[in-house]
Amino acid sequence: MAKILVTGGTGFIGSHTVVELYAAGYDVIIVDDFSNSNPKILNQLETITGKKPEFVELDLCDEAKVKDFVASNTDITGVIHFAAFKAVGESVQQPLKYYRNNFYSLLNLLFAFNSKIDFVFSSSCTVYGQPDQLPVTEAAPVKRAESPYGNTKQIAEEMLSEACAVSPELFVTSLRYFNPVGAHESALIGELPIGVPQNLVPFITQSAIGKRGPITVYGNDYNTPDGSAIRDYIHVVDLAKAHVAAIKRLESKVASANYEVFNLGTGKGSSVLEIIHAFEESTGEKLNYQIGPRREGDIEQVYGDVTKAANELGWKAELGIQEMMRSAWNWEKYLKDNPF
Repeated sequence: MAKILVTGGTGFIGSHTVVELYAAGYDVIIVDDFSNSNPKILNQLETITGKKPEFVELDLCDEAKVKDFVASNTDITGVIHFAAFKAVGESVQQPLKYYRNNFYSLLNLLFAFNSKIDFVFSSSCTVYGQPDQLPVTEAAPVKRAESPYGNTKQIAEEMLSEACAVSPELFVTSLRYFNPVGAHESALIGELPIGVPQNLVPFITQSAIGKRGPITVYGNDYNTPDGSAIRDYIHVVDLAKAHVAAIKRLESKVASANYEVFNLGTGKGSSVLEIIHAFEESTGEKLNYQIGPRREGDIEQVYGDVTKAANELGWKAELGIQEMMRSAWNWEKYLKDNPF
């Protein structure tokens, strides 16, 4: 049975992907350092899947320890790499923190596996910057990043593409996805930001439950129908299933090249204000929000063409905005009664 290493596997997207990997019949080993997650997630995963996850606490920036780990786990057949810092605003304020973590972790893994592995890279739509045309396709030019976080994803993709060009036994799929939201239907795992949330939906749910004050909409003067920024939101369970589909495609060796890129999303943009109203409609909770200035590093709008993922990965998003908001709210209510 294939064994998949999931880095950052107790994080938001990683934990949901672990669930879907188990459901698809894979063995899983999780590596994390809990810099952006909580050890209790391991218990939640066991409750959902009925399996005790194999777990190693490890800082992937420690080259020697990563090398030792890989040498001790020769049965690993593929990697899904989530472990990275990902807050746009924080990256603008602390760029070196982002470059150090996001590059060292990736490079250490590639060196430890000697560039001989099936590798799914958790990338981002931020590599497109502000696209010239929407929806943006995988063939769109990669523009100058609007934030250090976005730049780490751009450069990481370049590293992987160039490594694949000279490493015939390295097979990489970069998944450029949009804003993941929502939670597992059990409400046992979901987004668990440390400190003040940097992303919209967890701030919405924390504001609604009383943990935070009013929601700030960063800018209402963009060239969009309601003036607020537009993003392509995707349910985290759909996103997790896409990562499993990517591993299966790598295993099948059906690709014409050993480096591929796919957009993942719904293919439809939703504005910040639309998300706020969708939360109110799907949960019956009224939100207190205010309009603030634009936030440095944000772009006006981006949403993707996901035709390639449908045709080649055999994947498409199935869950809509209402379910995203409902499940995120159920997770927040669970946390109120079961604090981490």
